[in-house]
Amino acid sequence: QVQLVESGGGLVQAGGSLRLSCAVSGRSRSSYAMAWFRQAPGKEREFVAGITWSAGDTRYGDSVKNRFTISRDNAKNTVYLQMSSLKPEDTAVYYCGASNVGLVTTNSGRYNYWGQGTQVTVSS
Repeated sequence: QVQLVESGGGLVQAGGSLRLSCAVSGRSRSSYAMAWFRQAPGKEREFVAGITWSAGDTRYGDSVKNRFTISRDNAKNTVYLQMSSLKPEDTAVYYCGASNVGLVTTNSGRYNYWGQGTQVTVSS
């Protein structure tokens, strides 16, 4: 089992920044891929960014490229999502997911574990 706990969401004005954290505990994480997804009301869950725990290879959704950065801290067992130049359309619940496949995929169905989500609201 892997447990994921997100934090860092909140209310921010357009153009501002937030950093989300995903604390990871449980089974060995070295073979896992981690990702952030988001879901706005009435919309499907959308891939935001992903990273492989071992090599640190990253991948981003088109809507967040050059604005968001995903990283991981092995010592703290935490994955981060640094969000900059936020827009109102970034408003959503952000979820952290873990996949034992080991490769970052945009398919949410490939992720075995999920956190409870953290709300991000960007005001215009």
